[in-house]
Amino acid sequence: MKSLKGQLSIGIVCLALGLMLALQFRNVQNYGGIMSVQRAQELATELKQVKGQRDSLQQKVREYESRILQYEESAAKVSSVAEDMKKDLEKARLLAGLTDVEGPGITVTLTEAQPNQEFNVFYIHYDKLLRVVNELNSAGAEAISINEQRVIAMTEIRLAGSHININYQRFAPPFVFKAIGDPQTLEAALKLKGGIAEELEFYGISVTIKREQEVFIPRYSKVLEFKYAKPVIK
Repeated sequence: MKSLKGQLSIGIVCLALGLMLALQFRNVQNYGGIMSVQRAQELATELKQVKGQRDSLQQKVREYESRILQYEESAAKVSSVAEDMKKDLEKARLLAGLTDVEGPGITVTLTEAQPNQEFNVFYIHYDKLLRVVNELNSAGAEAISINEQRVIAMTEIRLAGSHININYQRFAPPFVFKAIGDPQTLEAALKLKGGIAEELEFYGISVTIKREQEVFIPRYSKVLEFKYAKPVIK
């Protein structure tokens, strides 16, 4: 009997312990489940925030790419305008005689046929030098020099005492013209029947014309100043 009671007591104790362990295990499971759900919700929220930040950054990247493209297009336009302006400036400097030039053309040397004569025919007929310049211009000369002096719109060719002034410098014979253009056309313009070459020779001036594959003409060396003329802006 005592043995039965002892066994029942042990059984009850074991049952009680089992119930207590089961309840404790269930509580732990419930607590862990609650924690897992909360953590999952937190992670989902963080993921959503990260995705939002990513989308925002991607949008900014697209905006920056668009702005960079606009800057590149603007820079290309500015570069194109600058290049056109540079070409126009170079052309203007070329036309104004402010840059050295070279190309095919002719050289024309004028000397006295009789250098020992009592008077210098150049001083009497210095205006014929202007005729040579005019004939070369009319034949399409793109650049002209006389004794290495670039002839431009403001160049003066005038008698000054016993010398001839060209670009405010004094010169005496011989006079060497250089002209860039089509050599054949330039030469033909001077050698026309009754033209300037015949006229110069008539007055005792020797004319030597030589075609050149390469003629170098220096730029106008003086400083151009305009005190009265101003550009008209419309």
